[in-house]
Amino acid sequence: MRLLQRMSFLLLATGLALGQTSAPAAGPDDSTTVASELKALRQAIAAQQQQIAEQQAQIEKLQKQTADSSSAPRLVDANLKVAAPVTASAAMQDEGKGKESPLSFRIGAAEFTPGGFVDFENVFRSTNTGNVTATSYGAIPFSNTVQGHLTEYRSTGQYSRFNIKTHAKFGENDITGYIEFDFNGNDAANVFVTSNPHTDRLRLYWLDLKRHKWEFLAGQIWGLQTPNRVGVSPNPADLSLGYHEDAGIGVGYNYTRAGAFRAAYHFNDHWVWAIEAQNPQQFVAAGEVIFPFAFNAALGVQLDAANNAGAPNVGPDIITKVAYDTDFGGGRHFHWEGGGLESTVKITAVPVGGTTFSSHSAVGGGIFGDILVDLFKGSQGRHLRFVAQGMWGDGVGRYLNGLAPQTVVRAIQTGPTTFDVKPSLVHSGDVVLGFEFGFHPKTQFGAYYGGAYAERNSFIDPTSPLVIKPTIGFGGVNSPNSANRAIQEGTFDWTQTFWKNPQYGAVQMVTQFSYVTRAPWFVAAGAPKNAHLGMSYVSLRYVLP
Repeated sequence: MRLLQRMSFLLLATGLALGQTSAPAAGPDDSTTVASELKALRQAIAAQQQQIAEQQAQIEKLQKQTADSSSAPRLVDANLKVAAPVTASAAMQDEGKGKESPLSFRIGAAEFTPGGFVDFENVFRSTNTGNVTATSYGAIPFSNTVQGHLTEYRSTGQYSRFNIKTHAKFGENDITGYIEFDFNGNDAANVFVTSNPHTDRLRLYWLDLKRHKWEFLAGQIWGLQTPNRVGVSPNPADLSLGYHEDAGIGVGYNYTRAGAFRAAYHFNDHWVWAIEAQNPQQFVAAGEVIFPFAFNAALGVQLDAANNAGAPNVGPDIITKVAYDTDFGGGRHFHWEGGGLESTVKITAVPVGGTTFSSHSAVGGGIFGDILVDLFKGSQGRHLRFVAQGMWGDGVGRYLNGLAPQTVVRAIQTGPTTFDVKPSLVHSGDVVLGFEFGFHPKTQFGAYYGGAYAERNSFIDPTSPLVIKPTIGFGGVNSPNSANRAIQEGTFDWTQTFWKNPQYGAVQMVTQFSYVTRAPWFVAAGAPKNAHLGMSYVSLRYVLP
């Protein structure tokens, strides 16, 4: 286009010069000659104006053709990689500019965008937990065990993650679909012997429909109790789960990735309200709850001790959340959210001394909240952000990263020799406080403290045949050291981006350093009061563009 403009100017200048020099010089008394020269000059100018108009029309036509060609669907090869519209050198010069993913492709009106990362993970722990990329915080070994005196080192690619997102608009409907998976599935017992064949697993799968101020979401999603950075969005990038590399998320984070249906109403750009029906699970944690002796067999199949995926449930858990977002003070972001949930437990058994089944239920619930505020935001990626989130309630232990039981079961004496049972919910909660900061767009740090707490809910078992009746439930005398009163974790994260290009992806180093402790409700004489764990993650990661 610049070439055409220069040619137009050259032609105009040449024409004017010719118009001025082609006629002979006029004398002062030769009016006829002057008039003819003026006429010739006007004709030359008119001709040049016509020529310029024609050239301008050609320029506009070329511009329209260029715009049409840039918006046309691009061809893809067999590996779903878009043929590059620019040379590699031009793409390198455009580093940092916003562009659509070069891997995206279209099928009809829908756009598909692959994503994810390839991850080479190295994990070191000061005790032998038996874990790989995800830490079991509630089962850290004590120092009076063999595992408590042994370290572990893992080197693996199983935390690599892949996803694909599709987006389309049909009239007033804005539709987004998303699926994500990694390789943290149920591995074989000999997975690290030779070939390291890690099993892939479904992390997320959902479909989102936006229409005017309403939004509807269905699938396997991050539940509403998961803290957000923005609104109530289900996108992983919009969640506030720290910069952690641990696939176990972290102590103090309440969340689920469960099947759910969600409806949200966006009042404006700041306020949004959502309600969700989510898949439930009657949960008593692994090795933490002791049932009444006479009902142990009947109750074992009704409640999930991290080993019973087929536990019965009354109906979905109901969760609601309100979120507020705004920007202030030169682009600093503020996010607040608050919500509540309801969950039901139901058990059935034939009472001792009875002949027919008797059912009992308990309805629990809790509240949760989250706040995120940019305390400082400057140039060159410098920022300081405060984050805090937590949950407290009755029977919410499953949502606290599974670190507390949802319920125990009490034996009720209904006669001299007759007994029945009913559920009794456990009070529990968690909290995370932290700061996220950076000094450069390619360098980010995070420092967090997380804690989870579960109240004692124990009682004497009247159905036991022993003369001295034992204490059962959760956290009582002689309870196992897996019945945790409190678990705490301090974490420091550092993410360094070595190289980034919107056309070719990014190369990063992701590190995490954590110290974890857990304290049980009951400690036997001479046994350690706490279990301790130090661990570090160092990951070399290639992120897809």
